[in-house]
Amino acid sequence: MFLSRARRAAPAICFSIGLAIAAAPAAAQPAPAPPPAADPDRSVVSTVPVAINRMAVDVRIGGKGPFRFLVDTGAQNSVIGRVLAERLALPAGQNAVVSGLAGLPVSTVHVEEISLGGRSFYSLLSPVLNERDMNADGIVGVDTLQGQRVLIDFRKQLLVIEESRRQGDAGYDIVVTARRRSGQLVMTDARVDGVPVNVVIDTGAESSIGNLALLTAMGRRGAKLEETELTSVTGQTTKVSLARVRQLKIHGMTILNATMAFVDAPPFRTLGLADKPAMLIGMRELRAFSRIAIDFRDRKVMFDVPDSPDLMPTLF
Repeated sequence: MFLSRARRAAPAICFSIGLAIAAAPAAAQPAPAPPPAADPDRSVVSTVPVAINRMAVDVRIGGKGPFRFLVDTGAQNSVIGRVLAERLALPAGQNAVVSGLAGLPVSTVHVEEISLGGRSFYSLLSPVLNERDMNADGIVGVDTLQGQRVLIDFRKQLLVIEESRRQGDAGYDIVVTARRRSGQLVMTDARVDGVPVNVVIDTGAESSIGNLALLTAMGRRGAKLEETELTSVTGQTTKVSLARVRQLKIHGMTILNATMAFVDAPPFRTLGLADKPAMLIGMRELRAFSRIAIDFRDRKVMFDVPDSPDLMPTLF
């Protein structure tokens, strides 16, 4: 999510996408595994068993909490739940428009301090959304992940957010150096069915989404595709086209037979990728790996590949 002071009817896919924000005119699950020993510089939590199996961390706001926030690397701005904002009496900010699937007027609040593990961020202007749409008290966006490393260990079902201390990339099978766009890390050494594509990791989404420029480059634009609905954390829905992707290759790794939703979502325009083949890769495809780490400081994305040759992705 970007914040600017200037302005088939098949089952719905629950999907969280990076949202663009511009100021508007005035007007019963398995118990998680226990986390490792406490470390003041780390924020550690097990998988949150919500509907789409996204992952979350405990955060504190102004020293109060902890509260459960989803970690969404596809969102530019951190979000506060409406009930939580009222409970903490956070001062109101200016009105804004969230452009996720469509323009949505929202209120914002001033957050003086939000703490993740041993690190605090100050003076944030955060949009306010409904907790029932987020399935959480709020969302940790890229604005509070800069300088940190997000580690998702699918084997241990753990999410770790820690200071990026140039820890190195030893122990990972594949290391990708990414480009930075508006705080996001974009991987460019990737192909979808042979088409070069820009890839952004979106931990807040269950499914992957591609833009229409990618669909056109694949030669599928205008083809008869299955349709369904995509729902964002704003509660908005829109129709999308579904297509089977035979091969998604990222830096020598291949994920086979993935299903991708296609729509011209505003995040692609915000990142300057509307006219270039691009995709947001969601958790369904990311679970093909044993472990991934996103290092915002060093602009690196690291992957561990499963030991079993029967599991995706496969190395070439």
